[in-house]
Amino acid sequence: MSRQSVLAEPVPPADERRRRIEAEPLPANLGALLDAAARDAPDRTVLEFFEDGTRCTFAELRAAVNRLADGLAGVGVGRGMHVAVMLPNVLAFPITWLALARLGAVMVPMNPAYTQREIAYLVEDGDVDWVIVDHTRLNGFAALPGRLQRDRIVVLGDAVPGHVRWDDLQSIGRADFVPSQPAGTDDLLNIQYTSGTTGLPKGCMLTQRYWLTAGLVNARRDGRVYDRLLASTPFFYMDPQWLLVMALYQRATLFVARRQSASRFMAWVREHGIRFTLLPAVVLKQPVDPREREHRLVRVNVYGLPREDHAPLEERFDCIAREAYGMTEIGSGMFMPIEAQDMVGSGSCGIPSPFREARIVDPDGRPVAPGEAGELEIRGPGMLAGYYKKPEATAAAFRDGWFRTGDLFRQDERGYFFIVGRLKDMIRRAGENIAAREIEAVLSGLPEVVEAAAVPVPDPTRGEEVMAYVVLQPGLDRGAVPPARILDHCAANLAPFKVPRYLAYRDAFPKTPSDKIAKRLLAETGTDQRLGSWDRVEGRWR
Repeated sequence: MSRQSVLAEPVPPADERRRRIEAEPLPANLGALLDAAARDAPDRTVLEFFEDGTRCTFAELRAAVNRLADGLAGVGVGRGMHVAVMLPNVLAFPITWLALARLGAVMVPMNPAYTQREIAYLVEDGDVDWVIVDHTRLNGFAALPGRLQRDRIVVLGDAVPGHVRWDDLQSIGRADFVPSQPAGTDDLLNIQYTSGTTGLPKGCMLTQRYWLTAGLVNARRDGRVYDRLLASTPFFYMDPQWLLVMALYQRATLFVARRQSASRFMAWVREHGIRFTLLPAVVLKQPVDPREREHRLVRVNVYGLPREDHAPLEERFDCIAREAYGMTEIGSGMFMPIEAQDMVGSGSCGIPSPFREARIVDPDGRPVAPGEAGELEIRGPGMLAGYYKKPEATAAAFRDGWFRTGDLFRQDERGYFFIVGRLKDMIRRAGENIAAREIEAVLSGLPEVVEAAAVPVPDPTRGEEVMAYVVLQPGLDRGAVPPARILDHCAANLAPFKVPRYLAYRDAFPKTPSDKIAKRLLAETGTDQRLGSWDRVEGRWR
């Protein structure tokens, strides 16, 4: 089906679709949504991990979720308990998430790339009661608080004696399990950690309503059904989770990759008949393939795509590409209507999503005039319930019930929103939000480092790369403290995607009147701020 033929199909206006979505009753919880989907389409495939050759139908998924929920309940996992989950992209991950949802327990997802320092922080900050971990990452939990004894660590795969085996819990559970007390719509389901400007990640408290709302909005906003979806990023991220809920609403199949690959992305789309997916901008940089328009793809979400690349993307891949805007805290914030072909290449994020209101304000919280830039604020049901154990951060994030996004926007006379820039001190590398202060804290942990600053630098493949500046103790230079010493320390304490690619030495940092590092001046030291830095990837001085 070509892009033009899809656009020629009539759909209700966006405001009418919004009214219908907001009028649709939400299921009582994720378990109720899964039950309804399994009744309607029991034999249809809902999940296919195509690189592993594993799949399951809606009925099989419901039975597997119930068995695991029963098994977990049998060993003591109950309502409100916090369960850290560190699994790769395998079928066990969504089964685990939905089983915890069935029990009314809370998932604390973890990136398998985390170091022991990062794991220990999330376990402690997230008040983790239980752990479900792949056997290959078990060593990351070797030195943790006393309450996490061996019998509270569930292992997927080869288990060390003394630990609970995930497969054993599946085998003893009942497929018709019903919890004694069903989870409520506003019960907490995820503590989803996200980087913030305060350095260490903050845990966003996301309820069952949050996920039900996000899935419903994405399933209904175009007024059409996409029966084959693609998730190419890990399940500990947000996107595969809401894509799964979207699939439950649409009774669709979610195809899941082991990990993202720009070079194989369009082959996956073609081979599996994908109709909807999130398309990473780096796919545009791949060599042209004569078969890349031979697919069933209808629509893709793009985020932060350069406006000049928008029309070429649609033409090259013969699909409808629409910008959207969201955050862990708010879920779906804005979307561009599928019929808004006249906005291709405009750079706009679209209009507020269903259940969302948006406004642009000045530093004092007063709405600005159309066309003027200010901070975007969002409100509506089904957003985060706050940051876990951080009441001050929660209070600072809201103003009169509006969530302060930290992003600069403007709105045109037609009501479309355009992102202008970011207020937050963040680095966005290949879709990852990285807090500069976390990197700076790790760098400053080296005795030889007096001060450190982390900044983004443009990168054609990843959007931004991490660049670090350091000031060494008096009498030391880069010969005494070479890049390997500093970067090895980063690699031991940061996930690989956070480790700086570029490292530069400075005698001193420019400072603001309040004695803070003037990062803006660091970035203006030359036409290419990487000059004179050590390039970790290329292993050379620039």
